[in-house]
Amino acid sequence: MDNLTLNDLVNKINEYNSEETEYIIKAYKYAEKLHSGQKRASGEEYITHPLHVAYILAEMHADRDTICAGLLHDTLEDTKITKDQLAHDFNPNIASLVDGVTKFDEINFATKEAQNLANTKKIITGIMEDPRIIIIKLADRLHNMRTLEFKSEAKRIENAKETLDIFVPLAYYIGAYRIKSELEDLALKYLNPDSYRLIATKKTEIEINSQGILREMLGKIKRLLEDRNIPNEIKIRTKNIYGIYQKLNEGECLSDIHDLLALKVMVDEVDNCYRTLGIIHQEYYPINSRFKDYICSPKTNMYRSLHTTVFGPGERLVQTQIRTFAMDKIDSFGITAYWDAEKGNAKNVMLADLEEKFQFFQTLKGIKELYPDNKDFVTQVKKELFSKRVYVNTLNGHIYELPKGANIIDLAYKVNADLASIMIGALVNNQLVPIDYVLNNKDMVKIVTDPLAFSSKKELLAKAYTSSAKLKILQFFQGQKN
Repeated sequence: MDNLTLNDLVNKINEYNSEETEYIIKAYKYAEKLHSGQKRASGEEYITHPLHVAYILAEMHADRDTICAGLLHDTLEDTKITKDQLAHDFNPNIASLVDGVTKFDEINFATKEAQNLANTKKIITGIMEDPRIIIIKLADRLHNMRTLEFKSEAKRIENAKETLDIFVPLAYYIGAYRIKSELEDLALKYLNPDSYRLIATKKTEIEINSQGILREMLGKIKRLLEDRNIPNEIKIRTKNIYGIYQKLNEGECLSDIHDLLALKVMVDEVDNCYRTLGIIHQEYYPINSRFKDYICSPKTNMYRSLHTTVFGPGERLVQTQIRTFAMDKIDSFGITAYWDAEKGNAKNVMLADLEEKFQFFQTLKGIKELYPDNKDFVTQVKKELFSKRVYVNTLNGHIYELPKGANIIDLAYKVNADLASIMIGALVNNQLVPIDYVLNNKDMVKIVTDPLAFSSKKELLAKAYTSSAKLKILQFFQGQKN
């Protein structure tokens, strides 16, 4: 919405939280007054930016304090208001959220680089204090990327690179796929405009040419499900521009991209996901190598779905994604979907689930503890979290995510520290390998142990690749001393 108004925001919030609109209107008017006279690079009144940020948050059904923080997110940085004043005029929670997304002032740093490193660390570690901080930052970055054409070319390139390097991985790790996909496409638009335009044109052509095939499949699958009394909703999806760009860069032809076209089938319960899979396979021939059961073994950001690629009419490859309605909310919006599922307690549930279920969170904690220096911290995060990943399987079907370069030691400490301390090697794809064997994508791994073995702390520390493994090694052996 280019001409977004306060009424648009209020109407959006009324869809799910009409009791809180007066408080949010107060925050809007407060921010509007503080930003009075300030302009964006587009020439618009500055308040249009926080208004759009709040609207993006409202689209995710954010709670009252998060939307207020979205409206007020630039007040500490760009006006004379203080955190204490925000806490007094609203509440301490809103003040903390606004402070969490506020950049450090340059007067506190000797160089611009030192300031940038401190701000990058603050953005990344904010999720450990309150996950809503990173969600506000993602909404802020999304609107800034949507309006990037008003910046200088140098600034456009800088922001686009930073978006791909930092904000896209963060969106992925919290499962916010819709934000991730749009940020990727917007970044590519400025980093490689020729490729962006070419792929966008091709994508539009494919969508037009494939419309009949996809609608035919959609109609047939829908009738088959309704005949069996399976409640359902089916949507058509095409891979995002950046995703296509990556596949082409890897050497794939456009026609061979197996998930270029997709049908997203949502049903009411898990049993019906598997029933739907069988129904689809009876009608359309599947490519067995392309089947993925992310319901039994969720992705590391808790994405759950069945994926099967089949030959549709005219031998067109079509991926079918099958999940429940509840899964679809998490699959599209990640932890932001908790605002609907856990009304009033979303922050605490977000933090608890990040701690228990999201593998990147433990890695981040380890890096923060081992690398207090801002530069070392950012370097290590880029090496371990924002670099290429490998996904390995254990015999119980669990999928573990590790940075490229990680080895058996790193995996063992992800699985179980007690187990890791007595390991002597591993079976990888049925071949015995040493503990420093570097893992590859899709490796099947079984840790080999000997109760009488006890690896030396020095050897494990020297050979471990990840911070989380190193930290657990130190903690485990420290515990042995006490």
